[in-house]
Amino acid sequence: MQMTEQSPVLASRPSGFGDSVRPRSQLALLTGTDGLSALEGVFRYALTPERRALLNTIRYAEGTWARGEDVGYRIMFGGGLMPGLDRHPDRVISTGRYASAAAGAYQFMPFTWALASRSLQLQGFGPEAQDQAALFLIQRRGALHLADLGLFTPHLAAKLAPEWASFPTLAGHSYYGQPVKRYAALKAFYEASLQELRALAGAATAVAQQPSCEPADSLSCRLEQLERVGPRSLSQKL
Repeated sequence: MQMTEQSPVLASRPSGFGDSVRPRSQLALLTGTDGLSALEGVFRYALTPERRALLNTIRYAEGTWARGEDVGYRIMFGGGLMPGLDRHPDRVISTGRYASAAAGAYQFMPFTWALASRSLQLQGFGPEAQDQAALFLIQRRGALHLADLGLFTPHLAAKLAPEWASFPTLAGHSYYGQPVKRYAALKAFYEASLQELRALAGAATAVAQQPSCEPADSLSCRLEQLERVGPRSLSQKL
């Protein structure tokens, strides 16, 4: 975000986040579409591996990566941690070089957070809400369709540079004249993250696959195969 400075990477997560829970940096849907949430009845963005990889890259650029752990969602400008995630802290912090009220994994400014949370009817300032708000800002900059291609291009980075000061413009500079990450470093991080997320998604698919019918040449298996290409499968497509 504008007027941010890269925060120090934190080495460990505090108590309360649960070491047995996979960090959100590793969570992405294999399939999913943008639309109304079944539980909340409000619009929510799908989180695919491609989108999660970009969100991870934004965290890396903004200095809130924290080794991918969820503690990054609590980082305020300057590197301190907010006490809770019930709301945006809206607290201006001065580091000597800059002063900013940016907070969270994507270093939201208060007015930007207010716009995103109001538009998406988000509750609180937790990780899921922050992810959704970041995707809203990506779409607002006209870059969501580029993110879905699974390619981190200079054009994509430049589209997001006005939103996140740590992203380089096509000229390689920060849109706001602040410290900026090199495009090559961001691209390498993005590609490594996407590869890991796709591998995790592939592993999840293999576990979820239905066992094949055995023995394959039995009458019951042959009937099952015919059923799969018959009226039932056609009705599922309609």
